[in-house]
Amino acid sequence: VQLQASGGGLVQPGGSLRLSCACSGPTGSDYTIGWLRQAPGKEREFVASRRWSTDITYYADSVKGRFTISRDNANSTVHLQMNSLKSDDTGVYYCAVSYGLGYRPKPTQYYYWGQGTLVTVSS
Repeated sequence: VQLQASGGGLVQPGGSLRLSCACSGPTGSDYTIGWLRQAPGKEREFVASRRWSTDITYYADSVKGRFTISRDNANSTVHLQMNSLKSDDTGVYYCAVSYGLGYRPKPTQYYYWGQGTLVTVSS
């Protein structure tokens, strides 16, 4: 399984970014794709996830209503649209795959990880 995250950058508070995760290799009819992030000096935390084959999505309370996780079947890519960004959203964002289904908020529940993309929200 290979995951390639991209789309990070520097954005002002209130701005938007769209992250992308190109996925190759996951097998089976269904699995979970998640976005997790790690701020400087903090532990890695769950942001959002979705089942690959359905529209079932999950979000951390801190990003509900601001972030949207979506899937592009044609390119085997998962996106994370981030709006109304805050300084607390700063961190390295990772996409990851879990073969478990349902709510998967723990980093240890994910088996495959991309390399991460840095998001900096600052004026």
